[in-house]
Amino acid sequence: MALDNITIQKKLQATFGEAVVDFHEQHGMLVFEVSHEKAHDIIQFLKEDEEMGFNFLTDVCGVNYAEEVESRQLAVVYHLHNWFENVRVRIKTYLSIKNPVVDTVSDLYKSANWQERETYDFYGITFKGHPQLKRILNVDTMESFPLRKEHPMEDAGRTDKDDRFFGRTVHNC
Repeated sequence: MALDNITIQKKLQATFGEAVVDFHEQHGMLVFEVSHEKAHDIIQFLKEDEEMGFNFLTDVCGVNYAEEVESRQLAVVYHLHNWFENVRVRIKTYLSIKNPVVDTVSDLYKSANWQERETYDFYGITFKGHPQLKRILNVDTMESFPLRKEHPMEDAGRTDKDDRFFGRTVHNC
């Protein structure tokens, strides 16, 4: 039997109940939200269950929803792919911006190592149990997380550029 989105949803709901919610499809891909406490268990199930077989982690990334309530301002998004059935899923888990911690999946997928380090580096999301969680692209002494919306987009002290040369309109009020 071919693996489809309805089968995946039913099996996840039967196994994890309310820890998986908000199922919908985007461009034919099943998208759903999981509790951050169960994220590792759910991803492990999707990988190791014979019927599911999501053997490839395509991506791990962070998102900052600055306008959301404090407990949902950061999210980790996982994209998994079952190569044999050519089925993909997107999993999202929300975290508090004051304590952004989720379990690592680098024990399940080796490719998560670098992707989780990058997400930590840019969003400050801690992946508990990660073997070497440290900055990967920014300098170690950097105190902020550049992709958080609270980070300033530019250095206000710069005097070497003129916004007119960058296609930005300068409004003099």
